[in-house]
Amino acid sequence: MSTGIRVTVWNEGVHERTHKEVQKVYPKGMGWQIAQYVKKKSGIDSVHVSQLEDKDQGLSANILKNTDVMTWWGHTAHDKVTDENAARVQQRVLEGMGLIVLHSGHMSKPFIRLMGTGCFLKWREIGERERLWVVDPSHPIVDGLPEYIELEHTEMYGEHFDIPQPDQQVFVSWFQGGEVFRSGCCWHRGQGKVFYFRPGHETFPIYYDRKVLKVIYNAIKWAAPSGVKKLIRGNVQPIENVG
Repeated sequence: MSTGIRVTVWNEGVHERTHKEVQKVYPKGMGWQIAQYVKKKSGIDSVHVSQLEDKDQGLSANILKNTDVMTWWGHTAHDKVTDENAARVQQRVLEGMGLIVLHSGHMSKPFIRLMGTGCFLKWREIGERERLWVVDPSHPIVDGLPEYIELEHTEMYGEHFDIPQPDQQVFVSWFQGGEVFRSGCCWHRGQGKVFYFRPGHETFPIYYDRKVLKVIYNAIKWAAPSGVKKLIRGNVQPIENVG
């Protein structure tokens, strides 16, 4: 029986079908590009790509049941994801599934539900340079990486980012226009883990960058379920004799 990580790459998949500029960069979709890298890495049992246009929006109970870690990219159709599916993803995280939220996924329904805040931020799209600085060099998500990742052309995200204080801060970004941003944040929710990673705009070839892809792979390993498999809650009998 395999003990590898079962990954679902959830990709909205709208831009790739409706925008020629995006099709040129990601002809098979951003989800496909991420999946091709991840499925070749050690410790990965399976990689499934889901999209909004799939049956049950690619978020059926069966898919989620068989997912250890889900990556999430969405942008223009956050409102199309049903509240039922968003709640289902949230519940799976609480039960132990890892969730890696990428770029504009900060406004996705599952992420907002898990954060409990508005998740708003500043943004600017002029293709400026970004440096993602490692601020926790001991964290497993930055294993094998240099002290910063430089991306020549990106969309700027700036503070204030309306999120709860991260349990662990992994990256902080600097942008050519002067802004900074908490671009790599970790949280624990129930038995699950959540990692937000900023890079990934649809018209820039960010998911071809090997360092960015390595962060996603490292994050998948970090977020994979671990520890106690079943917790008992509610009224229970004492373990010791207290009579």
